[in-house]
Amino acid sequence: MKIKPTIICLLLGFMSLSCAVTNLPAVADSGPEAYTPQPGSAERKAILDALRRWVKQQHHMDVIFVVRHLKVKNGYAWVHTLPQSKDGSSRYEDISALLKKDLGRWEVAEIPCAEEDNPDCIGDPAYFDGLKQRFPEMPEDILPR
Repeated sequence: MKIKPTIICLLLGFMSLSCAVTNLPAVADSGPEAYTPQPGSAERKAILDALRRWVKQQHHMDVIFVVRHLKVKNGYAWVHTLPQSKDGSSRYEDISALLKKDLGRWEVAEIPCAEEDNPDCIGDPAYFDGLKQRFPEMPEDILPR
């Protein structure tokens, strides 16, 4: 069986193209940029409802949130909120959280503690390094600067 030179050239060209594509440098947080869902959007509501469910389960309170930071990318969200009672008469401690979308539903993945001088809490500079180790696929650009 004799293979025509044009077929060999095509095969070699395809192989070199596939090698070039597979040798592209990895880009951290590839894909679209982190974004903030607009107030009133279904995505923002779903994220905040997941956090609201967590507050209800842990503290037996119905709250609304004043959002200080909310960034979403690749199925992860980081939020920093100021919870308050529905009528606004009571305000509670800030809540920050990492949320992950799993099977189409947002769930709280981690709520950092807020104790001062605790290396496992959000106030320690190493907290976010630990968070990246626990959630290696989490895009860093959702985190506050």
